[in-house]
Amino acid sequence: MPTVVEPKLISGNANLPLAQAIARRMSLYRGMSVGLVDARVERFNDGEIFVEVFENVRGEDMFVIQPTSNPANDNLMELLVMTDALRRSSAARITAVIPYFGYARQDRRTKARTPITSKLVANMMASAGIERVLTMDLHAAQIQGFFDIPVDNLYASPIFALDIKSQFKGELDDAMIVSPDVGGVARARELAKRLDAPLSIVDKRREKAGEVAEMTVIGDVTGKKCFIVDDICDTAGTLCKAAEVLKDHGATEVHAYITHGVLSGPAVERISNSVMKSLVITDSIQRSESAKAAPNIRVVPTAPMFAQAILNIWNGTSVSSLFETDTLGPIYEGIL
Repeated sequence: MPTVVEPKLISGNANLPLAQAIARRMSLYRGMSVGLVDARVERFNDGEIFVEVFENVRGEDMFVIQPTSNPANDNLMELLVMTDALRRSSAARITAVIPYFGYARQDRRTKARTPITSKLVANMMASAGIERVLTMDLHAAQIQGFFDIPVDNLYASPIFALDIKSQFKGELDDAMIVSPDVGGVARARELAKRLDAPLSIVDKRREKAGEVAEMTVIGDVTGKKCFIVDDICDTAGTLCKAAEVLKDHGATEVHAYITHGVLSGPAVERISNSVMKSLVITDSIQRSESAKAAPNIRVVPTAPMFAQAILNIWNGTSVSSLFETDTLGPIYEGIL
């Protein structure tokens, strides 16, 4: 078996710009060129996915970069087929780098006769030959327990804290961190602690899926600069309505920090026309052209964090060290 000199990266079609950015950051950290493994991921005329790897990967430590975002089924199958190709090519270890873990919202049975699809996806990944998962801001932390393999779940809140301190320097005396629902309180509290800011909650009640019937603000937001924090923004209906409710309750400004900008359907139009001054998302999902053109949507990069996490996994060192500002700050110096 050859000696592993560097970790090897391979990417599907889901978010090639992010994979290339991770490779560039790893090249910078290592002081040597780190590129993506030469491969083709194509579809036959009937939609079947075909993968061919053009480089020798025998005995190598492989990292497959592939978020399972829209189209979720196609991107998930790409990940599984790439994994099978690498396993049959005698790769020593296969780590799936999944910046956005699709199907994470189906993590429990909410009604009778419904699936727990997150668990099904976890089983499929392990069966395909994936030996470790690296992801970011899982919708539900318990999904880590669905896997019988190691799962490293990174958090966007340290990056968001650095960005807020940079963008709103000297303006945080009246800052208020807001969770758009009760389920996201832990995530919002983490950011509030990092910024030494108070916490508020918008309690929402749904009559049916996709529709919000009523919203109530828990906490006094009068005269506050509000920062809504959440993991997923899909159609942006809840987010935009929460911003309106906060403004109605006396907030001076409303900004939103969302990890995964799914932004499906009318989301971009809603955000562009909303009372929010800005929406900040990560690049875990490749942006559409309309999202790129929206003046109040901004992106913070995750490539520096993922690149360092991949190197830490490869080196056998701590990934959780990236949750600390003292560790993450230098990585993002000059970027945010």
